Amino acid sequence: EESKIDALLDFILKCLDKNKAENIITINLKKKSSLADYMVVASGRSQRQVHALVDIISKEVKEHLNVNIAIEGKSKSDWAVLDFGDIIVHVFHPEARDFYKIEELWQD
Repeated sequence: EESKIDALLDFILKCLDKNKAENIITINLKKKSSLADYMVVASGRSQRQVHALVDIISKEVKEHLNVNIAIEGKSKSDWAVLDFGDIIVHVFHPEARDFYKIEELWQD
């Protein structure tokens, strides 16, 4: 189970990087929350890129790893959340990320 989660995390991070997401960070939640094992936060340069990143990641993960995904906020396009169960991915427009400062809530 652990290696499956790590493989999914690695796949998501590579997908974000390959598709030019910016300021990608990973937060280990294992000792902080039962919500998930990891949280990934990334930025797109525009609302259009945020939307594209969400589409690409969800499609690639479904195709290659057959993992179910719940997506919230995609229609707003300045912040979307992809919930993979053990991994939660937040994709922000930079201004929304600065406003919500979500990584600061979870980092030590």
